[in-house]
Amino acid sequence: MAEVPEHLLKRSAERRKQLGLGGDGGDEASAADAPAAETPAETPAETPAPAAASASDEGAITEDKGGVPAHLLERSRKRKAAMAGGGGGGDAGGAVAAAAVATAPIATPTGTGPGGHTQRLLTVVKSGSIQQTRAEAQDKVHTWPHLLVVEFAAALAMTAMVLIFSAIVRAPLLGLADVNQTPNPSKAPWYFLGLQELLTMFHPMVAGVTIPGMGLFLLIIAPYVDSNPSNKPDDRKFAIALFTIFLMFWAVLVIIGSFFRGQGFNFVFPWNDGIFFEL
Repeated sequence: MAEVPEHLLKRSAERRKQLGLGGDGGDEASAADAPAAETPAETPAETPAPAAASASDEGAITEDKGGVPAHLLERSRKRKAAMAGGGGGGDAGGAVAAAAVATAPIATPTGTGPGGHTQRLLTVVKSGSIQQTRAEAQDKVHTWPHLLVVEFAAALAMTAMVLIFSAIVRAPLLGLADVNQTPNPSKAPWYFLGLQELLTMFHPMVAGVTIPGMGLFLLIIAPYVDSNPSNKPDDRKFAIALFTIFLMFWAVLVIIGSFFRGQGFNFVFPWNDGIFFEL
């Protein structure tokens, strides 16, 4: 019979006094019985039956039968052994199983899946790096041959036109100027006829300074008012309209001074009185 500790005997006696149970002999007997009742009975460790083990082996999944890699099967067997040792053998059995699992070598994965296929990791790539990139269209051309070929063709056409005009139209030189005889009408060169035409309509200060100065000032500030870099007519309406008005205004004045002014610089119709203009 196992020896009962003294603190358990004292605790049992105090408990019996509280319940009203007297007697020292009973206390000793009850104290002797109490530890015997409190001591759990040792149960033999459960051992798996050989028949059950053989049955489980027959239905177990193997690498050849189920296609499961060998390292996964080995890990499953060790886990089952650890669970069986921890449940039947108490703390000692669990410690032995844990030590066995800790010291058992770990199988290295082979890196191949069922059927011998190699397992690979996919790399995550941003969508922008795999999209096809195309160069943006630029509204630019090279000077050669696009620009120079056009300019050369325009120069040839102008030379041919001047040659034909000089061969058809007679342009004889006039005689020496006579200070005693003023030609009537006396007209300025064609590029000044616009100003001469303005002098017939306005005061010399207005015709010679104010109106030409305003026209030049508008042409100077035009690039700052319309700073659009585009060369398309739809995008440069202000600049094109301003230059068109200036050009048409000056061209009309030159045409009137050349063909519609007769003797005394009076207004005439060229189909009635002729053309008073010499080249």
